[in-house]
Amino acid sequence: MEVLMHLCHHKLCPLLPRTLSRACRRNHHCTPQPSHSVHALAKPVAPTPLVSRLFQPSNLREGQEGGDMTCRSQRLMLQAGLIHPSNPGCFYYLPAALRSMEKLVRLIDEEMQAIGGQKVDMPALCGAELWKRSGRWELMGKEMFRLRDRHDIDYCLGPTHEEAVTELLASQSTLSYRQLPLLLYQVTRKFRDEQKPKFGLLRGREFYMKDMYSFDISEEAALHTYQSVCHAYGRLLDRLGLKWVQVQADTGNIGGTLSHEFHLPADVGEDRLLMCGNCGFSANFETVEPGQADCPQCHTAPLVESKGIEVGHTFYLGTKYSQVFNATFTSAQNKPAVAEMGCFGLGVTRILAASIEVLSSEDSIRWPRLLAPYQVCILPPKKGSKANEAMHLAEELVQSLGNSLLNLKGEVVLDDRTQLTIGKRLKDANRLGYPYVVVVGQKAMEEQPVFEVVCQQSGDTVFLSKDGLLDLLSGAETI
Repeated sequence: MEVLMHLCHHKLCPLLPRTLSRACRRNHHCTPQPSHSVHALAKPVAPTPLVSRLFQPSNLREGQEGGDMTCRSQRLMLQAGLIHPSNPGCFYYLPAALRSMEKLVRLIDEEMQAIGGQKVDMPALCGAELWKRSGRWELMGKEMFRLRDRHDIDYCLGPTHEEAVTELLASQSTLSYRQLPLLLYQVTRKFRDEQKPKFGLLRGREFYMKDMYSFDISEEAALHTYQSVCHAYGRLLDRLGLKWVQVQADTGNIGGTLSHEFHLPADVGEDRLLMCGNCGFSANFETVEPGQADCPQCHTAPLVESKGIEVGHTFYLGTKYSQVFNATFTSAQNKPAVAEMGCFGLGVTRILAASIEVLSSEDSIRWPRLLAPYQVCILPPKKGSKANEAMHLAEELVQSLGNSLLNLKGEVVLDDRTQLTIGKRLKDANRLGYPYVVVVGQKAMEEQPVFEVVCQQSGDTVFLSKDGLLDLLSGAETI
């Protein structure tokens, strides 16, 4: 009997796992137990970005003029595969451009939240009833995209959100003065039916904007908030390394009693700016009396005209909207009071294009360093060349930079198109504007490897050891 049991055990045991496995597949109640192995719990490791795998279709080939594209940024962004045209004034934002835009949004978030901003997301589809109450349904004219649903109710695609945010605040019946100032902002798509969209992302019909709306207890407090946001805009543009000017502006169809624009001086700019070299007065041409040649502030110097690309606009609204929508709060005297408002816009996609416009050469993109899609591009040797054995050094360098320098995590790309010469790949890297291009060539095969480093921002080329390279790149600022 004991021998028989031993034989049965010997024959059946190898079959049990397979039998149970088949039974589990037949019976949906049988659920496999989770694995507790180290590999199962480990986070997936992001693969090294390879240039050959990046989706960057070139829309304009070398030698093409680009038709009626008189704007440098539009041509460069198309050539580099950053954007692709869709409908007039509308574009696909391709992966490299989207990386840059996400960095810009993170930078905007930092600055807006540093002054107390809270991020929200409001519907792009806005009811006509709100716009009719504010009187802007007709005032906006043909710039507004309008549509009607199956119930014959009118809507628009929001070009701005003063009505929507004020209605949101008015719905909060328990708002106290202790909760003010309240600064609500969003980064979202906006829509304007431009008659003649042009200059790529500088004047489109669908674009990304940061719009912030402030609510304060008094005019004095609202003006303090206004200055706080203006200073934040200045810090943002300074961090991007852009030359900018703040000018007195018209309130237009937004309304209010005080307004300023933030411009990047550029010949392609559509705004005419007037500035005084004596007292610092600056204004949009629209706000100055026709024919006035001398400064209206100091009356001692002439006004000098230049052009600018508007990237930001601020408004002190007072109670223009809050009175209409009854956006109130409970005051310190326990009485209802109407909130004082401001609104503040930043053109997100316009900043991207405008920065390329003012910083780049005719054939190569130069980014604000913080906004470059990738900070470093590694160029291994050409396949079949004398330096071919250094290929493994290039691959190791990519991993080493990402692991050794936290600021470069996800910021290093390998140009693995080794069928092309170093020169051809250098030209492509120069066109896209990587801040640092590292060439792994013949000198990398020496006993003490040396790497050629092209610093795109300055145009300098230096030769560094690995330690020297790490030291240089450790100072690369990222967001």
